[in-house]
Amino acid sequence: MLSALDINRVFPQAPFVPVDAGDLAERCEEILALQAGGLVTRLKHTGIRRAVVGLSGGLDSTLALIVMAHAFDDLNLPRSGILAVTMPGFGTTSRTRGNAEKLAEAYGVELRTVSISKAVEQHFADIGQNMDDHDVTYENSQARERTQVLMDIANKIGGLVVGTGDLSELALGWATYNGDHMSMYAVNCSIPKTLVRHLVAYLARDNAEKDEALHDVLEDILDTPVSPELLPAVQGEISQRTEDLVGPYELHDFFLYYMLRWGFPPRKIYRLALYALGKTYTPDVILKWLKTFYRRFFSQQFKRSCLPDGPKVGSAALSPRGDWRMPSDASAALWQAELETLESVHF
Repeated sequence: MLSALDINRVFPQAPFVPVDAGDLAERCEEILALQAGGLVTRLKHTGIRRAVVGLSGGLDSTLALIVMAHAFDDLNLPRSGILAVTMPGFGTTSRTRGNAEKLAEAYGVELRTVSISKAVEQHFADIGQNMDDHDVTYENSQARERTQVLMDIANKIGGLVVGTGDLSELALGWATYNGDHMSMYAVNCSIPKTLVRHLVAYLARDNAEKDEALHDVLEDILDTPVSPELLPAVQGEISQRTEDLVGPYELHDFFLYYMLRWGFPPRKIYRLALYALGKTYTPDVILKWLKTFYRRFFSQQFKRSCLPDGPKVGSAALSPRGDWRMPSDASAALWQAELETLESVHF
């Protein structure tokens, strides 16, 4: 006999991603069209015919470049009007830089390399930052220098800086304020990280026979650890892994979906996560990252209060001009209190 606590409904591990392969392909095409359509509208409205993007060789900037290529094709503009800028710094690896170069070539866009190392070193000297102190200033100075480079290049060529940050990063505040947090139009702002990954994987599969070189670089990007690459590499390998620091995006996107889309409280989200993801993560791990999710979600609202424009794709978004209204100083006390009661609860 079922008890009141038994669950007999199906809760997918990745609620933002369709389970059926056919649905996934259709959804991917629709999402790419919506993202590109938003950028097309902005370019038409402003009369701008150039676009600039920071291309890191990571998932988010890869998706942003793909969306830009779709938008320029829709406008019958040459892809050479897209300027991809790779900006190697202290943590950039040859793998990500090489993938950025291959990706730009595959999509037929202009590529420019601007090293930020000397500029950041000068900035450190100006503000008294020790190069050996790998603190938040060390990291954020690099992100802000990259944004300045993109903005100034866009001014110089009469272009639009396209932002690359995704919905999961916005929820967690995993962005440098006035660094990668800022752009002139943000095409990924309502796409969670798990869906970014599936979009890129879909495009890799779609190009398996049509363009082997593009397929290979997309597969290698998918296989690269998610990282801002702001700390020095170790023996040429990425030393800073985002999911080691803030938690698995698979979990955070699950939490985000049921909090944002359905308004479920922490206790219910925890129970659903145990049911849907309990074979992958232990209860202690799920609870640990659920606490991190709520702490960061509340403390980082100030970054979401001044986001650049971007298209809404899907039923969940965090735009301060659309779906989400939240004071930057909102207290998380009630949610934290409920989270503390979960430590001794066994469903």
